[in-house]
Amino acid sequence: MIRGLRPDSNVYLVRDEGEALIIDTGTGVNWHRYAGILEGYLRNVERLTVFNTHEHFDHTGGNPTLKRWLEGKGIGVTFAAHESTARTLERGDDYVILSYAYGRRFEPQKVDLHLKDGESLRVGSLKLEVIHTPGHTAGSACLYLKGEVRLMFTGDTIFRGTAGRTDLPTGDEGELRESLERLNDYEVDFGLPGHGWVIDDWRGNLERILGWLR
Repeated sequence: MIRGLRPDSNVYLVRDEGEALIIDTGTGVNWHRYAGILEGYLRNVERLTVFNTHEHFDHTGGNPTLKRWLEGKGIGVTFAAHESTARTLERGDDYVILSYAYGRRFEPQKVDLHLKDGESLRVGSLKLEVIHTPGHTAGSACLYLKGEVRLMFTGDTIFRGTAGRTDLPTGDEGELRESLERLNDYEVDFGLPGHGWVIDDWRGNLERILGWLR
């Protein structure tokens, strides 16, 4: 995990058997700082997937910078997102992506994998479940990795102590509540959010937030 420098999201790296996954890329402004941290972990990696948890610029703006950096190292790059987020990124919809709030434009980009709820994203021998969790945005999605340690990468759907805001384009409080109710069905040791600190009390954290929303 790289805890994002303002105004970036957190950036996560998962790797196995010569393959890797990066979850969210920040705005791109601070990418030169993250590259030095990631470089050592990417030795012998030949293929890498970038998964964007949702559409917002603080999670997607670094996509082109990361792609150039990785391809310069001879690493093949695949972009993935929930199908709703993928369509928004391919349109370059600045209204939803909110790039204008950072004084930028988001150039339309190709997303190779348009993923549906319940589909899997594979990294070596690891399989991560895509969970569509609309509410913060229409395309928000979490990734669930079930193993000896059960991890949930949550984007901006839920944080430690709070949940994603719903007053931005395509946000919906009712959908967010339903998404959180669904996440409550998963057994999770650590939640890894798009901003802030690790959620180490998954069920208790969810129950407190749902109590406020119900």
